[in-house]
Amino acid sequence: MNGGPSLLSVRSLSKGYRVAGRMLPILTGVDLEVREGEILAIVGQSGSGKSTLLYQMGLLDRPDDGVVEFRGRSLPLSGPEAAHARNRLFGFVFQFYHLLPEFSAIENVRMPALILEGWGSYRRRRRELHDRSRELLCSVGLKDRMHFRPPQLSGGERQRVAIARALMNRPELLLCDEPTGNLDRRTAEGVKSLLWELNREGRQTMVVVTHDRTLAADADRTLTLLDGRLIPEAVAP
Repeated sequence: MNGGPSLLSVRSLSKGYRVAGRMLPILTGVDLEVREGEILAIVGQSGSGKSTLLYQMGLLDRPDDGVVEFRGRSLPLSGPEAAHARNRLFGFVFQFYHLLPEFSAIENVRMPALILEGWGSYRRRRRELHDRSRELLCSVGLKDRMHFRPPQLSGGERQRVAIARALMNRPELLLCDEPTGNLDRRTAEGVKSLLWELNREGRQTMVVVTHDRTLAADADRTLTLLDGRLIPEAVAP
């Protein structure tokens, strides 16, 4: 097991949504610590709030209560500062890819750098950023597909583009939301192998939320989200 220092922590995190005039609690006082260099899997039934928790951790949504800390410092939970921290610290891999269909694979991979750098800095670093996006696509096995647009790619290829995009800004934490949930078993195994290789060779820290117990079984730690709280897999029912 990878047991490095704390990278990200959430404290007393709560989140609910108003449905038909009533507040539906999703997360109720969640505490969580992600250690540097580990793969942490979070499992739970569909609708248990796994994705909701991931979005709070990655500053994609604001909790009703609680704190998100990165290397011991509280992160802003909304506004421009949160957007900057989100783009600088985190990489995101989603179940449904969320690639821009009108752009090529390599243009999709470069997009986070354009957002982070701003147009002026991006133009000055264009060659450097192009070379990095090309290297990332080669590293995920898409050397010959980098100028294809998403509709021209298979599901597995699109997910590999999404992984390369998530790595573009050298994130310290990769947050994966059902990364194999939209793939057949063989393709899912290839994507899983790629993610685990990123951890093994580059010590990429990642949190993977999934309902796939096979995927979670090979993580360093597994937690179960049940009734709005996280419990260790060893004591999960």
